[in-house]
Amino acid sequence: MSDVTPSAFHYGEQTAQERVGVRDKMAPIGQRVFRDFMPDQHRELFTRLPYLVAGTLDDRGQPWASLLFGGPGFITSPDARHLRVNARPPSGDPLANGLITDAPVGLLGIELETRRRNRANGRLSTLDDKGFSVIIEQSFGNCPKYIQARRPDPASPRPSSLSAPHRRQASALDETTAAIVRRADTLFIASAHPASAGPQAANQGVDVSHRGGPPGFVHVADNGQRLILPDYVGNFFFNTLGNLLLNPRAGLVFPDFETGDQLFVATEAHVDWAPVNDERFPGAQRLVQLAIREVIHLETAMPWSWHAPEPSPYLPSMPRY
Repeated sequence: MSDVTPSAFHYGEQTAQERVGVRDKMAPIGQRVFRDFMPDQHRELFTRLPYLVAGTLDDRGQPWASLLFGGPGFITSPDARHLRVNARPPSGDPLANGLITDAPVGLLGIELETRRRNRANGRLSTLDDKGFSVIIEQSFGNCPKYIQARRPDPASPRPSSLSAPHRRQASALDETTAAIVRRADTLFIASAHPASAGPQAANQGVDVSHRGGPPGFVHVADNGQRLILPDYVGNFFFNTLGNLLLNPRAGLVFPDFETGDQLFVATEAHVDWAPVNDERFPGAQRLVQLAIREVIHLETAMPWSWHAPEPSPYLPSMPRY
């Protein structure tokens, strides 16, 4: 590798960038994009959202991603280094196991209807019955690519109680949960990098990211024991793939906007960097193979109905079989 220092990217991200020949190009971009505070426009987005994507690590080191819900204003930002989230996960949500004081947490503020999204990663500073606060260590924006625009309808609440949604757990996908994956056009993925890796030490951190595509863009394989996730061309930050090179565990959540369910899938990831020659994955730059470790299905875990999506103009056309 070429000697690029200092870098806003950790060793895994730099390794991924090196694989595709953009490491030197990305180094100065990282210095401009990544901050240890939130710009005012990022703070404004977080504080008007009625939902938030969060990622944590459980006591086994498994990353989990989930969605938290409240009214607009349930997230506040007292200053550029802090966010307060007045929400807790419902009973049975695996995200709750990682909400511990001083634990790393990844946050994604995403406004699906406008395709705006900002990331804020840091550490949980306080935790109480109403929610938690986060000290921000890294803040940056993301492009709107592949986001399926859809709007929640808080005026149409779902009938079931959200405090203790029905929970099913398994070691692989069954017919019901595989169907959720096959019709999904949106998922969120949590990943983490270790406290130190490679020639450059990095603080342990958790990241949560959006992935979108046409319905069916994630494939179910091996009788529900494996997922295949296409990776499309993006901003070359490689936050998720860089983490997976250092720590292959990943946690996916599939929000089912039709039923209100959330499907959590704990996986072990392998990134296939070879050129994709598979007509099932048009537009994919590479494939991520995800061996399933655990599946948790929470029924009616989202509080509102959602309007039909407006497809992203960047999405590839899926083949018909």
